[in-house]
Formats: sequence, C-alpha cells, structure tokens
Amino acid sequence: MPIDPQLATLLTFLEQAGTPPMHEGTADEARAGFRTLAVDLRDPSVLPEMASVEEVRLPGGAAARPGRVYRPVSDLDRLPTVAFFHGGGFVIGDLDTHDLTCRLIAARCEAVVVSVDYRLAPEHPFPAGLEDVLAASHWVHDHLADLGGSEAMGVAGDSAGGNLAAVTAQVLRDEGRALAGQLLIYPVTDSAGSYPSHSENAEGYFLDAATMAWFGAQYVGDATDLDPADPRLSPLHGKLDGLAPAVVVTAELDPLRDDGNAYARALEAAGVPVQHEVFPGLIHGFVDMGRHSEAADKAVEDTLALFRPLLHP
Repeated sequence: MPIDPQLATLLTFLEQAGTPPMHEGTADEARAGFRTLAVDLRDPSVLPEMASVEEVRLPGGAAARPGRVYRPVSDLDRLPTVAFFHGGGFVIGDLDTHDLTCRLIAARCEAVVVSVDYRLAPEHPFPAGLEDVLAASHWVHDHLADLGGSEAMGVAGDSAGGNLAAVTAQVLRDEGRALAGQLLIYPVTDSAGSYPSHSENAEGYFLDAATMAWFGAQYVGDATDLDPADPRLSPLHGKLDGLAPAVVVTAELDPLRDDGNAYARALEAAGVPVQHEVFPGLIHGFVDMGRHSEAADKAVEDTLALFRPLLHP
C-alpha cells in the first residue's frame, strides 16, 4: 500500500528542512534534532489531561535515574501500572520526547504509567540502558500498591524501547514476577537477523537503514565479542514460552516491520497469547504522528484498545 498521504506530506516537510541524517552527525546533534521534532514542534494542546504528572527518582543499574509517573483522570479505585521505555535507537529520546505517548497510554488504558529515563549510548553502551530499565521495573513491581493500586503490571515501549520491554518481560518471567501484558510497538527484536523489510524500506520512510546501523553500532560500542543473538540484545533468540500476553504492532513501511512480525510469530509458536497488527501505509514513529495523520491517530487508538483489556482482566 502507498504511504499515507498525510505522512508523505510530513516527510516532504522534513526533507525540505535540510536537516542532515542522524548517522552523519554526533549523538548530541541527533538528540537535539529529535527533540526539536518531538517536543519543540508539538502543540501542547494535543497532550491528554492527566490527574497528575510527577517527577521521580528511580533505581538504576549504577545510580538513581529520573522517571516520570503519569496518573490518568479515572473513576476507578485501583489502576494497573505500566513501566514504559522510550524508543530512539538506544541513543536518542528522553522523558519529554515520549511525553505524549505516555499520556495516551495512561488515558486510553486507564493505567498509571512510569516512564524510565535510562542511560543512552554511546556514552553508556549495552548493557547500561537495560540494567536501568530492569532496576526500575523491579521497583515498579514492588510498589504496585503505591502506584496504580492493583496487582496488574504491564511493560511497554516503542522501537528500542520495545526491545527493552521484550527483554524485561523475559527477565521478569524468569524471576517469577508476573506481568499482565506487554505492548511492543515496532520493536527491535533480532540484531542477528536480516529481513526483507530492511532493504524494502531502507530509505525514504523516516527511519533508514544507515541510521539503524549507526544506532546499533553506538549501542554495542567496543564489545566486539558480543553475540548479536544474545537474548539481552535480540529477544527473538530468548526463551519465549510462559511470557505475558503481548500486543505487537508494526508499520508496513518500516525497516523494522519484519523484526516485530517475526517476534509475534515466535511468541504465537511458543503458546503466548498475541494480538498482532501490521498497519498499512504507516511508517516508523507513527505512534507520535497522530497530530499529522488521521491514519496514524487511528492506529494508536486501535493499539491501545488492544492493550487495555490485558491490564483490566
């Protein structure tokens, strides 16, 4: 299917802005550019109202990390809690760039959302970021009564954050910490694999193959002996049976489409309940593009409508 016309207009605008590709600059330049797009150009009026938004400090792998707790407007006495990990190739992104996504999850799913600001590469290569989200997830699991109040906990993330959410779900299962569900939005699942979408959607759709490779190199750093099939890097190669029910969504015109699709199929083969959607005509990053595209906005609504019942059994 051709790209959604409204997203095509957005991509034309970005191309005409003349911003160099992320992989041609430094990590700091990439972060600044992404923040301009995700935060500075965002209309605050599109942000869903919350009952409260609280800045907190969360346990990390080496030291405490910033976090943010979103409490939705709700008449329910007890709410589920979702630990959220932002995307950005393990190099860019922060609490602010994914503020809208967290608010949408909180509002549409009637859940308390705890957004985790994990360490980024290349300053802090693998496994630093993973160690941070695991430490924060342990804290969330131990404080559900103080957060949402119910015993239901989910994990969620987009892109690199989807990778971290998938790995976290595997670790928490191994530790005997129950999850109600996992939401994986166009996740990175197989650093060892090569898929048709990597070449079919290599250029022209916001995330390109060169930037993906750059992100991966920053995340791995100097660890030349690291196995790309290590389940902590590539959750597709982990033990999948017994995992929490999953919602896996991908975009047709995303180079990571087939990563997510492969993970959904593998989960199903392992007996994990999976709801899987491939949204036609959409691109990587659509979860934050609802203000630009009616199709992207509907895809986000459909995604959260699938996730909500996992949190409210």
